Amino acid sequence: MSRWLLVVALVTLPGTATAARPDPPPAPAAVTHGVVVGDATAGTATLWARADREAVLHVRLAGGGHRPSEPVRVRASDDFTGTTVLEGLRPGTAYAYRAWFSDGAPGANRGPETRGSFRTAPAPDEAARVRLAFGGDVAGQNACRDAVEGFPILDTIRRFEPDVFVGLGDMIYADNGCTDVGRYGNAQVGGLGIATDLAGFREHWRYNRADPASQRLLGGTSYVGVWDDHEVVNDFGPLTDAPAAPPYTGAHLMPLGREAFLDYTPVTAFPGSPHRLHRSLRWGRHLELFVLDTRQYREANFALDDGAEPKSMLGGEQLAWLRAALAASDATWKVVVSSVPISIPTGFPHTNGRDGWADFDQQTGFERELLELLGFMRDRGLDNTVWITTDVHFAEAFRYRPFPETPSFTVHEIATGPLNSGIFPNRAFDETVGPESLFFFGPDTPEAVVSWPEAKRWFNFGTLEVARDGTLRAGIVDTAGRTQFSLELAP
Repeated sequence: MSRWLLVVALVTLPGTATAARPDPPPAPAAVTHGVVVGDATAGTATLWARADREAVLHVRLAGGGHRPSEPVRVRASDDFTGTTVLEGLRPGTAYAYRAWFSDGAPGANRGPETRGSFRTAPAPDEAARVRLAFGGDVAGQNACRDAVEGFPILDTIRRFEPDVFVGLGDMIYADNGCTDVGRYGNAQVGGLGIATDLAGFREHWRYNRADPASQRLLGGTSYVGVWDDHEVVNDFGPLTDAPAAPPYTGAHLMPLGREAFLDYTPVTAFPGSPHRLHRSLRWGRHLELFVLDTRQYREANFALDDGAEPKSMLGGEQLAWLRAALAASDATWKVVVSSVPISIPTGFPHTNGRDGWADFDQQTGFERELLELLGFMRDRGLDNTVWITTDVHFAEAFRYRPFPETPSFTVHEIATGPLNSGIFPNRAFDETVGPESLFFFGPDTPEAVVSWPEAKRWFNFGTLEVARDGTLRAGIVDTAGRTQFSLELAP
């Protein structure tokens, strides 16, 4: 009897060896596109991150006093993006952060950490040194992420070590695609089409943020995000955001582009005004940024500026805010952040009207609103104003004397770009506000640029450096890190 029992036992043993094993636990949620800290002030900042699925964002800070950061759940409805406001920070302090995602349950599966750093703004009464970089126009006209270098100028900006980087607009080109071979003949990351729905707009943001150089830059500085037209569609405003030619259907695109912009850009939140993008940011005694929204309130570009009231780019509420904020500021330098230039003519095709401030060859610009604003600055004694602008795909510096009867009143403009897009030099500019071109950086013609190395030669960004004594130095820098232009201004 025992012999047969032994045989049965031996026969059944192999079955026990093949019993099903439990499934391994799922991989933890991960940060997919780096971390961005935006709109830092002397006491707060807004941290952004995206996960690969619904999860909970956790942040830990080191380097100075702060309040604990509350976990934030990210959801599919926001493309798995989320922000948390960092509060109780110390002015002028370097902070390091660790950010990760979990599933939120007790003992949750914790994902890998992403680490980075940023600096808070100095206190408004501190005569601090501040380094600011700015630029716009990224991945337009099929000049997209190079297959090897990505967006190389973003590493150049990182080496400049700015305290804050201003993305001046056209930080995506939702109305352009990217193919495997770029505009300048280089192999690039392709497969990106024109955005016609919310998923398409978000795809453009993921494409640009996936660039390692972008993640390195934004992971080591404070960011100020601005939009211009290509975050939605060329030269758009609320009355001109519904193109009907294929692939478009005539649907209004501004709400979709704005939602995607806010999904991917950490900006100051204003209770009761979820779509407000105009704001001011103080960086010590000597510098205050006045960030304009030149898009969602403007009248149609094709409208003539011949009414009883000036045609408006800013809208009444934003214009009133700007006047009050400029008048109240005691910063040495007031830096106006305008995505569109003052005197360089923009708008394509020109038959659709002018897209920037200048009229140039037709009465469709926004010159009268600009002149009223400049007159307000002059009358209030706001002499130390610098405008930083983009949109035109070459760089130029201007000094303006808009009022012949007041020659001592001057305004400076530094127009930069592109960071990484098509290059379109244009030496024309409007004469209305008394421009003096101080410097021009671009090839003779667009056709003169035929290769990726040549394009990189002309990609550029702007810099502002404020010394403790209030002296301001503005610059234009190319991809290789060479300073092509420098202007020192005493307050």
